[in-house]
Amino acid sequence: MQAALRITTKVLPGNKIEIELPEAEIGDTVDVFVILPEKPKVKQRSVIEILEEVHAKRPSKTAEEIDRQLQEERDSWDS
Repeated sequence: MQAALRITTKVLPGNKIEIELPEAEIGDTVDVFVILPEKPKVKQRSVIEILEEVHAKRPSKTAEEIDRQLQEERDSWDS
């Protein structure tokens, strides 16, 4: 029966890994399998979705409210 050894290690700078095989001898040929962890997929959102979310968080204003706010801002420049 073939022996198997599971080793968990960290990726080193340069995207390299280092493993120590306590039961191997210099010159032995070994097979190495690397299983990468699953990374959560980031959902790509469209610009429309982002704008809808922003607008949903802010109360909508009527044209009259916006005009009044702009006029108040303009009036503050004169004082």
